[in-house]
Amino acid sequence: MIQGERLWQRLMELGEVGKQPSGGVTRLSFTAEERRAKDLVASYMREAGLFVYEDAAGNLIGRKEGTNPDATVVLVGSHLDSVYNGGCFDGPLGVLAGVEVVQTMNEHGVVTHHPIEVVAFTDEEGARFRFGMIGSRAMAGTLPPEALECRDAEGISLAEAMKQAGLDPDRLPQAARKPGTVKAYVELHIEQGRVLEEAGLPVGIVTGIAGLIWVKFTIAGPAEHAGATPMSLRRDPMAAAAQIIIVIEEEARRTGTTVGTVGQLHVYPGGINVIPERVEFVLDLRDLKAEVRDQVWKAIAVRAETIAKERNVRLTTERLQEMAPVLCSEVVKQAAERACKQLGYPPFWLPSGAAHDGVQLAPICPIGMIFVRSQDGVSHSPAEWSTKEDCAVGAEVLYHTVWQLAQGE
Repeated sequence: MIQGERLWQRLMELGEVGKQPSGGVTRLSFTAEERRAKDLVASYMREAGLFVYEDAAGNLIGRKEGTNPDATVVLVGSHLDSVYNGGCFDGPLGVLAGVEVVQTMNEHGVVTHHPIEVVAFTDEEGARFRFGMIGSRAMAGTLPPEALECRDAEGISLAEAMKQAGLDPDRLPQAARKPGTVKAYVELHIEQGRVLEEAGLPVGIVTGIAGLIWVKFTIAGPAEHAGATPMSLRRDPMAAAAQIIIVIEEEARRTGTTVGTVGQLHVYPGGINVIPERVEFVLDLRDLKAEVRDQVWKAIAVRAETIAKERNVRLTTERLQEMAPVLCSEVVKQAAERACKQLGYPPFWLPSGAAHDGVQLAPICPIGMIFVRSQDGVSHSPAEWSTKEDCAVGAEVLYHTVWQLAQGE
């Protein structure tokens, strides 16, 4: 039923908005590029027969009424913003597939008991203000007031950017949904990994979204001359950092489910011939079970302290962020499972290591996700790619999942 060609053409057209010379996409929140993207998607929503509006957080919403307009709403969607020089599938696939689902329903005269709303959330990525999921937090009523003071690289605060975009930060509480008004939230998203590709499957059903902690390590010692300081006398923060990073890998591997990453490292003063006086790096640690993740962190912390003592360097750690794991709803998972079977695809279960807007919505409604195969597992890159065929399959599974959720009580 889904028109895969129409979905693909819209994905490619939207991918031109914010396109960089590298071929990547940069669409940051509350910018001209984001506005163009929203306007384009709003036109798709109107073409699909939806009532279109934006809430107080700038979330773009298209509504298809149900036979009972007072029934709880089924939400489906994702986001339109990107990281710097990202791809054209991360986020837009979920929004445009949602539009395709309701347009297909309308074209075939399909009615549902529950209303369906397609939502494009504001600033999921957090690339501009280093604080993400702004729209979904606002919808859940959990956006902290201090977030409005987050600033971008130009010194512009989130509140100022909202005003420049024609929004009133003081009205943000109006974006919050009242308890009991949302039946479920479903999101189609690219996997951003290689699990489905290794399994030879186009789609998978997400079991839950991993919880993360970010911990900043600072290791300090004396800056000394690289040539004049014997190895036996060194108190080298960089050597200690290297050893601790190996520990992170070892401890994360032990569980079979935990992932640990150091993707940011700074060395001071940064001279080729100077033993560093300070090294800073940030650990990203994730697992679907908070207790497992926390046990891994404790093991890393104990071994890191031992390394620091043995090397006679100073070690401090600072927890920058913590996010609890969120399990997907059985109701949504079962609907997706039935959809896969109906379409002839074996149900395949996998966790999401990446965070998504559903994390923020979980306190107010059941959530679920469907993953589409990513080519080579690449994401947040111009090389991000999912095939036309896989996107269409994902949209078909989404269609039958949403249809089930929007029927009956």
